[in-house]
Amino acid sequence: MKLNASIVLYNNPLSMIQKAIESFLNTSLDIKLYLIDNSPTDALRILSSSDKRIEYIHNPANPGFGSAHNIAIKKSIDEKVPYHLVLNPDVYFDRGVVEKITEYMDNHPDVGLLMPKVLYPTGEIQTIARLLPTPWDLFARRFVPIKSYLEQLNRRYELTFFDYATITEIPFISGCFMFLRTDTLKAAGCFDENFFMYLEDADLSRRIGKVSKTVLYPDVSIYHEYQRGSHRSFKLLMVFIRSVFTYFNKHGWFFDSYRKNKNQQTLKQLGWRER
Repeated sequence: MKLNASIVLYNNPLSMIQKAIESFLNTSLDIKLYLIDNSPTDALRILSSSDKRIEYIHNPANPGFGSAHNIAIKKSIDEKVPYHLVLNPDVYFDRGVVEKITEYMDNHPDVGLLMPKVLYPTGEIQTIARLLPTPWDLFARRFVPIKSYLEQLNRRYELTFFDYATITEIPFISGCFMFLRTDTLKAAGCFDENFFMYLEDADLSRRIGKVSKTVLYPDVSIYHEYQRGSHRSFKLLMVFIRSVFTYFNKHGWFFDSYRKNKNQQTLKQLGWRER
């Protein structure tokens, strides 16, 4: 079974990227890895010299996260490769992860998008399987400084009441590791290139969720050196805010029946109880 993957780069530390590359290449599966480099220079091209399964593409126009991944995704679709993995450069994992995921996807053709359990390097669970966001979810998490309130909000939005131990449908799959069925992408579409960065994963998860299942698969784990850039950079905060407007202008701000029904269905399935 053939599998392609893509990592979008932008002036990342070599040591970080090498861990992600080595994790993906450490398999006997028939694979290819695209490095889409949005950096101004091609200094990271050196990464492609280590393995013939790597194809480096310099993309200095920097059209954004989703647009860059689409370059590789469209190649996978055109070449009729069954699966494509969207992988962050700050993710790494053990041998056997992609094999087990591929086997699960082979046996579950109704699943179009999968994410494994995601851990911090310390081994703590990252609660990045989420509901479809409301405007208040995103505003409060960024601007409301009341810890007790945010903990309660995240119990619901980030599903922190859930043990992350059961295979289940989740409406919003994080873009750090999106294992995609290319036939599903042909039906749902690729990343929306109107998003430069942020919420393009929520948008794609939502569209895929209308034609197939989007699943958390906790039988395997990956490690993610998660950094919240919009909390540390005013420039990235502005990018995030623009993405918020793009997302809700597209799907609806306060009247969104699909979001309401999908989120309620997920909460019921997971046994949510208000406290």
